[in-house]
Amino acid sequence: MSSIKNLEMAAALSAYQHIEIKKSLFSTKAIYTPTQSQAKAIILEYTPTEGERVARLLDMPLDKMAADIQQKGKPVAGVNGNFRLELCLSDDRQFCAVQLLRFGDFQYKPVFDPRFYEGKDVEPFTKLL
Repeated sequence: MSSIKNLEMAAALSAYQHIEIKKSLFSTKAIYTPTQSQAKAIILEYTPTEGERVARLLDMPLDKMAADIQQKGKPVAGVNGNFRLELCLSDDRQFCAVQLLRFGDFQYKPVFDPRFYEGKDVEPFTKLL
């Protein structure tokens, strides 16, 4: 697990209306306020081929994304890749924040702005893990 504060989308996450950031001396926690569940950061890296597939999946409607993952399997994450997927998922799986980044010019640049999902819309993202 990664730290919330190390995510590229950390500022957008802390500005989201249903997220409360709690800082202590040694940690920073994101709490999904409707359920008081802690949200944890997950970073997955993908090769160019798998990263392009992830980008296509994230552009699909959620029901089609879930069907595609079920039919073809989840994209295979690697150690170091050209694409980095940042997920922030609550423990109760009622909240998810997602941002895909692509490596270029010696840094990761967002493919799209952070996206936030709540309730039943979170389920397709759990299949990516």
